[in-house]
Amino acid sequence: MGNVLVVDDAKFLRLTIAKAIEKTEHKVIGEAENGKEAVLKYLELKPDLVIMDITMPDMNGIEAVKQIKQNDPNAKIIMCSAMGQHKMVVDAIEAGAKDFIVKPFDEGRLIEAIEKNIED
Repeated sequence: MGNVLVVDDAKFLRLTIAKAIEKTEHKVIGEAENGKEAVLKYLELKPDLVIMDITMPDMNGIEAVKQIKQNDPNAKIIMCSAMGQHKMVVDAIEAGAKDFIVKPFDEGRLIEAIEKNIED
């Protein structure tokens, strides 16, 4: 069983992701609504996996990935991106993200990405 940190500036998306995670053996141990908060929560909670939006206020997901990876090179992060953000997804993977899912996402794809990346 793994612990997951969910990061998105939209509360309903955090809720949607959390509901999908409830259908697995993993659990949500924290939420953040921007990249700055995500970095602090990561250090505090040390989750097994982070699901992070790319586009957020204060600090975007790519910058947050870089900072999290500086603190923990083994951090496992899945990025969420809207359609058409291909360049940002590439930037996120280069920054150290392990995977990405496209919004609006398919719950099956989300669960598959969680299972694949939390076990690695």
